[in-house]
Amino acid sequence: MRRGPLGFYKSHKMESRLRQYVTIAAVVATYWCVSISMVFLNKYLLSSEDLKLNAPLFITWYQCVVTVGICLGLSYLSKLFPNHVTFPQVDFDLKICRATLPLSIVFVSMISFNNLCLKFVGVAFYYVGRSLTTVFNVVFSYFILKQTTSWKAMGCCGIIICGFFMGVDQEKVAGSLSVMGVVFGVLASASVAMNSIYTKKVLPLVDNNIWRLTLYNNINASFLFLPLMALFGEAPEVIFFPKLGNLSFWFYMTLGGVFGFAIGYVTGLQIKVTSPLTHNISGTAKACAQTVLACTYYGDIKSTLWWTSNAVVLAGSGGYTEVRRREMDQQRKEAVMVLADKVNEDKDQP
Repeated sequence: MRRGPLGFYKSHKMESRLRQYVTIAAVVATYWCVSISMVFLNKYLLSSEDLKLNAPLFITWYQCVVTVGICLGLSYLSKLFPNHVTFPQVDFDLKICRATLPLSIVFVSMISFNNLCLKFVGVAFYYVGRSLTTVFNVVFSYFILKQTTSWKAMGCCGIIICGFFMGVDQEKVAGSLSVMGVVFGVLASASVAMNSIYTKKVLPLVDNNIWRLTLYNNINASFLFLPLMALFGEAPEVIFFPKLGNLSFWFYMTLGGVFGFAIGYVTGLQIKVTSPLTHNISGTAKACAQTVLACTYYGDIKSTLWWTSNAVVLAGSGGYTEVRRREMDQQRKEAVMVLADKVNEDKDQP
């Protein structure tokens, strides 16, 4: 039986929508896999009994070097195969390197505190340990950008803070609390919030190209880590590390760098095929799945109150995202109404 034009249109529309859903599902699944794998791999590199390399800054430095290498390699491939590989050309500019240095310092602090937090706390507690990013984002936006936050959004921040302290308390009750891990988690949260603010300021310097910014950030970081590694005495740890000539060690180290590069790509891709709001929701849901996986993998037995603290943090984060979404929708509607009124006034004028 032949389909008419209307039936063909409906069928084509359904196929197109199905392809869109499959693409979104594939991208979200990839984001989850890369993000969760990166956390577990970094945990192995930073604090596993099997590895025992007490040099977290060296591990982080090497991942930055790998990211720079990947960027340079993709840039070169884009010249050779422009129809198959799309990546911005690397035109190194010392002025831009200097201009992005303040952001790079924040970036180094962010990835260092993230990894140091992960070194001292378990993967299960990692999300709660550095869950204050939203709170610091509100604080820094007020003091640096002079942006105010609604009472509803601040209420959600209060819920996150309650969940954080409840989680810390339950870690203490369980006997697995690391004060250093919590301190590094708080510093990581502040650095992540500061990094997002500085990124908005610096992006115009690299033509709003996130990959050029990634390259300059990691080039600067590769040099900034060197004095830090010397200051914290990591050179002897690395030089006398018994597995320094082990290929499997370098494989995992390099894989960590690849995941570090990949998370930037899949994050941008997820935002592109969905929206910033959906990305935040996906990240929150991923954190929940990551916590469950960590408890299952490591065989951790947690109390009801411990799980409640995670639920409170997730609820506060989700509530904040929803409040901000509604506020942005309202601002958009008001802007459209103002524009429509202006157009009508222009029409009424002789």
